[in-house]
Amino acid sequence: MVILDTMENVGSLEEQALKRKERLKNLKRKHPSDENSSTNTSNAEAVVLPKPKFRSYRPQDETLQEAKLDDAQPAVVDNEVKDLLEAGKEKVVLQDLDISSLAPRKPDWDLKRDVAKKLEKLERRTQKAIAELIWERLKDGAEDNLGALVTMTNKVPDEE
Repeated sequence: MVILDTMENVGSLEEQALKRKERLKNLKRKHPSDENSSTNTSNAEAVVLPKPKFRSYRPQDETLQEAKLDDAQPAVVDNEVKDLLEAGKEKVVLQDLDISSLAPRKPDWDLKRDVAKKLEKLERRTQKAIAELIWERLKDGAEDNLGALVTMTNKVPDEE
């Protein structure tokens, strides 16, 4: 019994191999390989190759002389040069020239800029405090010498 089973398997394997060979032949007919396609296309269709263009090379062969390109002609720039020369002759006057923007800044300019807002607040508070002191002195009874009091409080010592 064992022998009969193997014989049946061998027969089916051979049948399967034949079926595979048939499928491969059919596939080869549908999609020709590279070797077959190059020979078939050269006979059936002429391959069109691009024509060469000779820009910097001068061919010696007379048949290739037709593909040679003419030498490029330089562009006329006379008008452009005249315009540039005329523009250079005109003097440009800078009316809005700020000399302070040309001068180099002091090393601490950024610190002063940052502190300026705080100093403005302090200046307002200082003026308010001075005004309050004047009013207090006036209320205390020194009303007869009002001018002297105002001049004393307005004097600020010189900062050095």
